[in-house]
Amino acid sequence: MKEKIVVKSLSKIFGRNPQKAIEALREGKSKAQILKEHRQVVGVDNVSFTVYEKEIFVLMGLSGSGKSTLERLLNRLHEPTSGQIIIDGTDITKLGQKELREFRRSHFCGMVFQNFAILPHRTVLENVEFGLELQGVEKEKRRKEARKVIKQVGLEGNEESYPSELSGGMQQRVGLARGLAVDASILLMDEAFSALDPLIRRQMQDELLELQDKMKKTIVFVTHDLDEAFRLGDRIAIMKDGRIEQTGTAEEIISNPASDYVRAFVEDMNRAAVLTAGNIMEAPKERAFFGDGPRTIFRKIRRNNLTGIFVTDTKRELKGYIRVSELVEHINRHKDKESIPMEKGLFHEPGRVHKDMPLNEVINAYNENQYGPLAVVDDKDRLEGVIVRGAIISALAGEDDSGKEAPARLKEESKK
Repeated sequence: MKEKIVVKSLSKIFGRNPQKAIEALREGKSKAQILKEHRQVVGVDNVSFTVYEKEIFVLMGLSGSGKSTLERLLNRLHEPTSGQIIIDGTDITKLGQKELREFRRSHFCGMVFQNFAILPHRTVLENVEFGLELQGVEKEKRRKEARKVIKQVGLEGNEESYPSELSGGMQQRVGLARGLAVDASILLMDEAFSALDPLIRRQMQDELLELQDKMKKTIVFVTHDLDEAFRLGDRIAIMKDGRIEQTGTAEEIISNPASDYVRAFVEDMNRAAVLTAGNIMEAPKERAFFGDGPRTIFRKIRRNNLTGIFVTDTKRELKGYIRVSELVEHINRHKDKESIPMEKGLFHEPGRVHKDMPLNEVINAYNENQYGPLAVVDDKDRLEGVIVRGAIISALAGEDDSGKEAPARLKEESKK
């Protein structure tokens, strides 16, 4: 993956004497202590991370955690106290104001805010073309681009409407369209959907994911909502007191929280909506090949103490599932024969799930499966792993890698 944004040892102190705060941080003093003793506010404290091209990277944290400050540092709406911000190989902390303006125009789509930040005296069309207007794009060209983006976000037919005539969700679409119209590679979104009703918010999340699938922007998205972070983020950085506590995918964070703070943060998260079949599958203990005879298959089953076995070809493509009880019955019927034939009736269509299927869907598939465990397959229907009932229960209610038990709510969920 190509590195798009690289942040190194970035700090931001608000106050007249930031160096005192930096020294205090090095001495191990907390954000609260520094505010009390030095009257300096720690916005971001020695943060390092990488955002890859075309990913949605979510900055997640409670109010005051530093997430919005960090996002504003990325395009120098806030000036960093120390550290580096490298975008496409350019350290923007070293750019002069004129160079910075040009860099913003070529690399950033602008920002999409919680309060929409659209201009009330301008129509939808005029709002969407505003960024292009600032770039000096001629009127006919910018209007053409604006109309194209308006259609993409589902606002076609509202070009001449004013913000006061639109619903909250429609106003948010205007803000999103204005950012996308600039057609730069990086889009910054700060609590963009927080002011919306839950149903509209969910719709906007869906629309953002659909747009991202088509437009392939690099998006840095700020939110305080864990469900939103896990739903949108390719990777998530959880922040506390200006520092990043953990960075990772939703699966990595919920399965292996890096600190007590992160563990407390995610303890009420529905694991079944985050984990996938690939996260909980086990490697097959054994598999039968399509050309194996009944006695060979039985030896494989008995050697591994199985109740049945998946059958594949030599390329691991799944061909069926054989139950041991039926196989034994078949062997006994033909025990006097030197060579026992295989019968088509021994092969059952196995329950199978894709390795990327969410656990809540895996549970449904398991309950509907008639024959043994679930096979986990890849895009070419090749056997990747096996899911048994115990793996599902462990995923919902088992222990994480720290040895600490999952929350009681998850244990109750596993009993259902």
